Amino acid sequence: MASNNKETEFVSGNPATNSDAPAPINEQRLHDVLDLALKHAESRGADGVEAVSSSGEGLNVNVRMGELETIEHNRDRGLVVTVYFGTRSGSASTSDFAADAVRAAVEAACSIAAFTEDDAANGLPDPDTLATTFPDLDLYHPVHLSVDECQARALACEDAARSVDARIVNSEGASMSVDRGIDILANSLGFRGITRKTRYSISCAVIGKTDAGMQRDYWYHTTRSPDDLPSSESVGETAGRRTVRRLDARRVKTARVPVLFEAPVASSLLSHLVGAISGGALYRKASFLLDHVGKQIFPAGTRIHERPLMVRGMGSAAFDNEGVATRERDIVSEGVLRGYVLGTYSARRLGLATTGNAGGVHNLCIDSGSMDFKALLAQMGTGLLVTEMAGFGVNNVTGDYSRGAAGFWVENGEIQYPVEELTIAGNLKDMFKGIVAVGSDVDLRGNFHTGSILIDRMTVAGE
Repeated sequence: MASNNKETEFVSGNPATNSDAPAPINEQRLHDVLDLALKHAESRGADGVEAVSSSGEGLNVNVRMGELETIEHNRDRGLVVTVYFGTRSGSASTSDFAADAVRAAVEAACSIAAFTEDDAANGLPDPDTLATTFPDLDLYHPVHLSVDECQARALACEDAARSVDARIVNSEGASMSVDRGIDILANSLGFRGITRKTRYSISCAVIGKTDAGMQRDYWYHTTRSPDDLPSSESVGETAGRRTVRRLDARRVKTARVPVLFEAPVASSLLSHLVGAISGGALYRKASFLLDHVGKQIFPAGTRIHERPLMVRGMGSAAFDNEGVATRERDIVSEGVLRGYVLGTYSARRLGLATTGNAGGVHNLCIDSGSMDFKALLAQMGTGLLVTEMAGFGVNNVTGDYSRGAAGFWVENGEIQYPVEELTIAGNLKDMFKGIVAVGSDVDLRGNFHTGSILIDRMTVAGE
């Protein structure tokens, strides 16, 4: 639940002037603002009220070519109020927590509701769907890192990347960021849930050059606790190695061949699945998987499931953006689609029950097999390894898929040379059913957890 206001300050110069520890977030103030908003909305005759108050802050330090480039501090806070009068609704927001400003936001929401049309799907979630237990998911680790510390980590990361090979001649920079925030969701049904989260990230991108031209690549890591971050040097070395291996890339002739999506880009296939089975696409009849529950859409044995209560997970949550309890569930089992991704509104439009997915899925995982990355290459034999994608050529209505790609040409299970300026094309229905294997090299850095995915055949357009 993102707040609606952000103040950002870019600072240059002596980092020592910006190294004071941040003040604690005033959590009680967030509760007080919610209490006032709910009370005022109810006094205005609202049948239902939902409000979210939030506060957060962050630090991002960027370096480039061994020098400090920018220091970015941000602080944000906000209140979003939604009121329901029967089946009419209105929403308004403010970043001002003064009592008059909170009441004004409620008045604005009530005024908007007066001019909206009735919609039978509007309203708060059913009370029996709301979360009642709130396990500690270990998502909040507010460890203070000064500007000096963040700068040192970013510099070490970039230095390691630039030292990998003499052909690395330039850098897009390295960054270290720290973010923390608290969101509180409350409604007039008596629900109140608190989400506390921190995020620590380090990244680096460098540029290599040969007579054939220049190439760039990057690497990053992000965690809930700074203790889980790998060393700055290891992130930088990975970024450097990934850049060097792309040097002297070439094009290949157009062909239909197996395609192996490296784990970091394979997650996009899961995101396309989620887009096709999300409530908004379904009730608008804009999905190639409309009316596919109970049908086989993946090979037998495929399991795709949510793990919302995963400790320290980047997508973990005990409740969704409406306060509905999340739960572990299979979305696909034995290759068969078992359910959709729904919030309360879309579920009512479809005549179904919410799945606790207002705001999206939570740690969506596809079960991997026993093959590691090297075994997947051997299984593929000859084909394309995709390590980078570009463009958004996916038609959610038909499933047609066409995206720019770069990576490596593989023969006899061995990487031969880097390739670029390619387009890979197919249809997502065929691609899902054509999955041959999912590797054991699972990428856990985001909300979609998958190993590298091998697809039996796609069109690779090159020369």
